[in-house]
Amino acid sequence: MALPTEEPTEEPTEGPTEGPAEGPTEGPAEGPAEGPAEGPHERLNEAPLAGRCAVLTGAGRGLGRAEALELARLGAAVVVNDYGRPGRDGSGETSAGPAETVAEEIRAAGGTALVHTGDVSDFREARELVGLAIDTFGTLDVVVNNAGILRDRMVFSMAEEEWDAVIRVHLKGHFNLTRFAAAHWRERSKAAGGPVYGRIVNTSSEAFLAGSAGQPNYAAAKGGIVGLTTSTALALARYGVTVNAICPRARTRMTEDVFAGVGPPAEGLDPLAPEHVAPLVGYLASPAAARINGQVLVVHGGMVAVVERPRVRAQFDCKGDVFGFEELDATLGAHFAERPDGETFAAAEVLGLRRGVG
Repeated sequence: MALPTEEPTEEPTEGPTEGPAEGPTEGPAEGPAEGPAEGPHERLNEAPLAGRCAVLTGAGRGLGRAEALELARLGAAVVVNDYGRPGRDGSGETSAGPAETVAEEIRAAGGTALVHTGDVSDFREARELVGLAIDTFGTLDVVVNNAGILRDRMVFSMAEEEWDAVIRVHLKGHFNLTRFAAAHWRERSKAAGGPVYGRIVNTSSEAFLAGSAGQPNYAAAKGGIVGLTTSTALALARYGVTVNAICPRARTRMTEDVFAGVGPPAEGLDPLAPEHVAPLVGYLASPAAARINGQVLVVHGGMVAVVERPRVRAQFDCKGDVFGFEELDATLGAHFAERPDGETFAAAEVLGLRRGVG
């Protein structure tokens, strides 16, 4: 079973959708344009995210909580979003408790935090979340999309509602916040006459990379998030914005059954602690990561792996105007006859990544 990691959020309501964003659709996901947006926060004696505002979804527990605390430690004012439903499937009563608890932790450590308990998979509420950050802090600089739920079942047994709920929270939730943050940065860039500062960190999963037979909805959503990441990275680079995706592995409420037989060590930091993931999110949100854009990174247990983009293994050209059945069998059929049994596009080897092994 692959490794879902996000904290659960709501059973979302429907919201309107948008057409495809304007912007480039081909070519490398180049880094953002150089510009004046970096400013004095880059000074070594100042926190990397001082004067910045970060919005994090699903930040009331687990990975989201660790990431919120890390961004606050790096100097950002943090908007903690969490719908607060207790079930990892998005069930239960909503509560401001989880988000308020994290916000209080940040304030107790001397940071600045604000709470938002809306449904990020609702188009209007995502717009309100972005507006809250801008109205309160005068800026929005970092978005970390982390909210998610699980409805695991084999594809032949999955109900339509189980598919729709997971796609809404993960994929549509990522889109909603990205859409409004992107529009904000685009307008700021136009007003400034050049690039501004913006960072998006999306949360994909090893379920997308390795395949997860019991999670077709989750794996599909996480694959879609990678597509959203690369598309958005291309579209926003001209405005000074970077967009990356992480595939984290951590011991949280979402993965309690996955790691049920793997307990934490008696001493030292748990290799599956969310605190192993949070530093990478903080780094990607910082000015130091300006040249990292449109990338997918696996992170856990003191290790970060940069995933290589897909490559073409073989190409076959037809002899005439179009392929015929026999020619396809002679080319494709012969090619796959020599491949190992059971081999697919899935990269199950990522599940074997460990610190010091690779």
